[in-house]
Amino acid sequence: MGFMDTLKKWFGSAKEMADDLGEKAAPMMDKAKEMADDLGEKAAPMMDKAKEAASEAFEKAKDVAEGFRDKVDGEAEGAVEAAEDAVDKANGQE
Repeated sequence: MGFMDTLKKWFGSAKEMADDLGEKAAPMMDKAKEMADDLGEKAAPMMDKAKEAASEAFEKAKDVAEGFRDKVDGEAEGAVEAAEDAVDKANGQE
């Protein structure tokens, strides 16, 4: 029976240690959850600012792109008119 008593003692000690660790870990888990909640609350305004800045940057980029598009359209129209004039001159139709 000595072997069985030794096993019971080992498993009993392991169970006690697990229970102790569980009791010690619970407050740490609660504290970690509180810290995560606090970090989430602190990060929310920063996320809002980042979204706003990204939106403003997008609008500025869109305006710049529209300006380039307008300029290219104008240049393309001028090139088409110049080409038409060149064709008309070549055909003797001034």
